[in-house]
Amino acid sequence: MNILLTVSATELDKVSKWAQDWAPQWMMDKWGQNTLISIIASVFILVGAIFLGKLLYWTIGKFVKTMAAKTKSGLDDILVDKLEEPVVYGIVILGFYWGFNRLHFTERVDAFFANVFMIIFILNVTWLIVRVIDSLIEEYVVPIVDKSDSDLDDQLLPILRKMIKAVLWTFGIVIALSNSGFDVAALIAGLGIGGLALALAAQDTVKNVFGGIMVFIDKPFKINERIKVNGMDGFVEEIGVRSTRIRTLEGRIITVPNGQFADHAVENVSLEPTRKVNISLGLTYDTTPDQMEEAMNILKDIIVGNPLVEDDVLISFNSWGDFSMGIQVIYFITEGDNIFSAQSEINLEILKRFNAAGLEFAYPTQTVYKKELN
Repeated sequence: MNILLTVSATELDKVSKWAQDWAPQWMMDKWGQNTLISIIASVFILVGAIFLGKLLYWTIGKFVKTMAAKTKSGLDDILVDKLEEPVVYGIVILGFYWGFNRLHFTERVDAFFANVFMIIFILNVTWLIVRVIDSLIEEYVVPIVDKSDSDLDDQLLPILRKMIKAVLWTFGIVIALSNSGFDVAALIAGLGIGGLALALAAQDTVKNVFGGIMVFIDKPFKINERIKVNGMDGFVEEIGVRSTRIRTLEGRIITVPNGQFADHAVENVSLEPTRKVNISLGLTYDTTPDQMEEAMNILKDIIVGNPLVEDDVLISFNSWGDFSMGIQVIYFITEGDNIFSAQSEINLEILKRFNAAGLEFAYPTQTVYKKELN
């Protein structure tokens, strides 16, 4: 900026020298530390900068935006819209700096104006960078987030966009203050101590937010899926940045801090390929070997014949209990909403077929033998 203004000032000095040859003496009189012709020239520069800015604004709106609209990509439309205002304001700022830089006041006033224009110029550049980066996020990141099934990224993206803007503005303000002679080191030290205190006070919140980010990245579960975590069992209803809401099997809503998903194992019940069912049946000791074999054949026929059950069935006469002979049955129900209905159908059919075959289920009994003494 200084090189540009130095070149421009050199050209203007030539014009000023030429103007002095024809300007009347009263225009060469000093008003304070500046001649009237210098003041008039500075005013013309200020007005010219405003006029040039308005002309550029009109040109962009009339021609550049029209040309960008004809292209297939939407990025150029967004960039033109985002760059329009910072560029126009930048030209006006440079014009004002040029105009004021030609005038001389007291040393303190000159330094004040130089610092003010430096801060304004750097902040304008920061504004331009922030708008460009935000336009890139709008063009490339937002469509990807909109296509995803998770609601968490929809909540995280606005927060991340604000964080990026905050970081960029922070850097811009620090650079502006540093170039204007402020003691930025003391300011950063103060912010560091304050940030440390804030981080210690909000460490649980930070932990939960990072837990939410990990849920978004790893995707251990989605909305409407059933999960088990830290003794809680239910369906996921909402995934937030800080917490997740789970509706338990009893119908109650539990708000779980996202930090728990990083500290505890998460079991996604909805992703199980099949549901394993393990049942134990006990027949009385009056059951004959043939009846025991018939009972196992009935069980196999019932389970294998059910269309909701896989063919991998395990049936075993596996125990001699205190009051019954045990049969262990293991089968797998295919994934879906038919788990409870399949179990009901199979259990009801077992009851019917066993009763029809005369197979008696055992229940706890005791036999007391009495011996009479002479």
